[in-house]
Amino acid sequence: MPKVLVSDKTAPQGIEILEQTPGIEVSYEPGLDPADLLEKIGEFDGLVIRSGTKVTAEVIARADRLRVIGRAGIGVDNVDLPAATQRGIVVMNTPEGNNVTTAEHALSLLFALARHIPQATASMKAGKWEKSQFQGTELYNRTLGVFGLGNIGRIVVDRARGLGMQVIACDPHISAEAAARSEVELVDKATLLARADAITIHVPRTKDTTGLLDREAFERCKDGVLVVNAARGGIVDEEALFEALENGKVGGAGLDVFVDEPVSPDHPLVNHPRVICTPHLGASTGQAQLNVSTAIARQVADYLTNGVVRNAVNVPSVSGELLEQLRPYIVLAEKLGRFQGQLCPGAIEEIEIEYAGDVADLRVAPITIAVLKGMLESVSDRVNMVNAPVIAQERGIRVVESKTRRSRDFASAITTRVRGCQDRLIEGALFHGGQPRIVRIDDFMLEAIPEGPTILLQNHDRPGVVGMLGHLLGEAGVNISRMQLALVRERGEAAMLVNVDPAPTEDVMERLRGQEHVITAQLVEL
Repeated sequence: MPKVLVSDKTAPQGIEILEQTPGIEVSYEPGLDPADLLEKIGEFDGLVIRSGTKVTAEVIARADRLRVIGRAGIGVDNVDLPAATQRGIVVMNTPEGNNVTTAEHALSLLFALARHIPQATASMKAGKWEKSQFQGTELYNRTLGVFGLGNIGRIVVDRARGLGMQVIACDPHISAEAAARSEVELVDKATLLARADAITIHVPRTKDTTGLLDREAFERCKDGVLVVNAARGGIVDEEALFEALENGKVGGAGLDVFVDEPVSPDHPLVNHPRVICTPHLGASTGQAQLNVSTAIARQVADYLTNGVVRNAVNVPSVSGELLEQLRPYIVLAEKLGRFQGQLCPGAIEEIEIEYAGDVADLRVAPITIAVLKGMLESVSDRVNMVNAPVIAQERGIRVVESKTRRSRDFASAITTRVRGCQDRLIEGALFHGGQPRIVRIDDFMLEAIPEGPTILLQNHDRPGVVGMLGHLLGEAGVNISRMQLALVRERGEAAMLVNVDPAPTEDVMERLRGQEHVITAQLVEL
């Protein structure tokens, strides 16, 4: 029975979803300290967290059973993603559960900055009436620069346009056509900095976005620009921001996030008179907490019970409907990869995977991963659908995908070509009812069921080879359950794929290889 640990406080509705899922046992331990997490994590198949739990490489090394980490929220910077991927653990988040809430919070910070609302409130609570001290700025017809046109960024764009603001955006990963659908002008970073009266950030923190707004960036801005960061700490260089506030380049900053959280009370930005700040409240509404808690509970439960992957950050997501459509191809792909991996006696340099026919219209990333998983099983006992691409990359294996709508003989076919230890082509197809078949091995055309212990025999086309094989295996107590024959008449060579039970010993295989007219004989487990 899969066991799930929930180590951060979450909405009770999310816990109920997990508890009501047949076959799942739940342990709710919010506030679990790091030492206890290290001690307990080895017992669990699933882990549900928010921002409080730090899933370090040390934690992952102890997680012998862990299959999935579910983050109730967007950011997964508290998870050692490379370590989880290397270990074959799916990491999921909930990218849509708090989109509106976070976008609204960013705009709230912008309004508060423009009208000095926190400062004016503090003044009145101190018994003052300093009306002339808090002259604000209209946002109408001002230019808002948005870094990042993801889910949250697009909501900010939509709301800002409703306020009558002129909106420009910078996102190198978004096409001009996609930006046009959001009715926003797409510009480069330098243009955004030069034109914006206010800047708001909605990108994840990565090595490329860390320090996105640094000293050089602030120097390019208009004097008095307003800056809002409700994304992640570190995207804005805190020292550079303080200097820009001091010299007047930045007129005010609204910060919901910091590099180190919780932030020190004597932090210079917290105490700056033109900074308003909140303690990472972007997703802190009742609706958002409920949304992300129930969403991650369903995702983790679906993965542990049905293998459905949604909103994963380290493996292609597959809905239940798509999984059912892909499942026969994934089965076939894994067998093709397993066949290639066991036939190859040395290092593989490249595998080319061609999708032909109907399968070319599908999202083939999970199918490609299945090929890699099967191929690498003979060299790694820890490979799975999460870490197969990583292990392939570590071994220097180049993966090439291609698609064609035209298939020679089948509605759908998958062809794998391996280069390196040897050059070998193996093609598979789905027959009626989604049954996988091996239909080509190099130049040999056949229709073989890839199942169980299987002998691939290549021989000179001479009478008596089939009889010899049956006699030799019979003497060894090995039964032949199926046999498929193929012939390349021009070369005078034949091949056969023979399903056997039980698998013959290495001694039997050596005797087979020594028989007259046998070119090669290899045993694979499919």
